[in-house]
Amino acid sequence: MKIAVIYKWAANPQEASVAPNGKIDWSRATFTVSEYDHPAIELGRRLADATGAELIGISLGDEAAAPMAKKSALSRGLDELYLIPTPEQGADSTTTGLELAAAIRAIGDVDLVLAGDASIDIGAQLVPAVVAGALGWPAVAQVTEVASSDGGFQVTRNWQGGTQELAFDQACVLSVAPDAVNARVPGMKDILKAGKKPSETLALDQLDARLAPATTLVSRSQPKLAARKHEILDGADAANAAGTVVAGLRAVAAI
Repeated sequence: MKIAVIYKWAANPQEASVAPNGKIDWSRATFTVSEYDHPAIELGRRLADATGAELIGISLGDEAAAPMAKKSALSRGLDELYLIPTPEQGADSTTTGLELAAAIRAIGDVDLVLAGDASIDIGAQLVPAVVAGALGWPAVAQVTEVASSDGGFQVTRNWQGGTQELAFDQACVLSVAPDAVNARVPGMKDILKAGKKPSETLALDQLDARLAPATTLVSRSQPKLAARKHEILDGADAANAAGTVVAGLRAVAAI
């Protein structure tokens, strides 16, 4: 059995800064494996260990960043890595999903695809569904557990405040909930082993991506920031100052 984890190598938004005009500055943000993909890799590793399956990782990205990206991903438990170099870092979710699905078809013999709930930089939560649609496989979100069962898979997912048990007798695409498992933190031994694990580059022009028409960005606007009043209250009359604050908060809440 072969289990694939589709993951993203992206800039960490926690290290980005927002200017007063609302524009986001990514210049100081470092790239990393999306933290939402960590549980998917961990869940895949546990299932692979239980079944003797091979756990592979598939990602799109900049070939120049490949050495660091590969080592970071492989150290988290993947057995092998496939990278599809792409000229565009900000491709829309449909294009990304179709390209990943093409890679899965090219690799072949993939029985299960796992993915994070979203990416840390965009968070559209669409790519796993696009991959499933392109492959003709069922898709399930908010997965917390998965086990091999009678030639298929037994899946547990969050559902309307509780859980739901599902059984599949075919390949499927599962989006893993962020709190599904506690992902392991790679140690020095894991990082050293990662450098010896196999990786392969898949040329995008050699994949049957069956791409849909590209999405055209028409316009973009920054959120409008409310003007600050900078009102100074006289603390000599505490009761009056408190009343002014309460009235101001109520006015804001009513907007």
